[in-house]
Amino acid sequence: MKIEKLTALALERVDFDRYLLASAVGKRANEIANGSSPMVAMDPKVDKFTDIALVEIAEGKIIISHEE
Repeated sequence: MKIEKLTALALERVDFDRYLLASAVGKRANEIANGSSPMVAMDPKVDKFTDIALVEIAEGKIIISHEE
């Protein structure tokens, strides 16, 4: 899936709050970089950590709330 479509899906999940999405992707990418297993079928040795985090959010594997 193209990055534009993934971003649009992920934005829907956070009520179109770009700051919240950027913050969530950054936090999750950092977790993956520090050894956390991806919740989607992607390889952190091949794919960028931020791309993995974005896919996880877009697919609803990670729930983001405004309270974080």
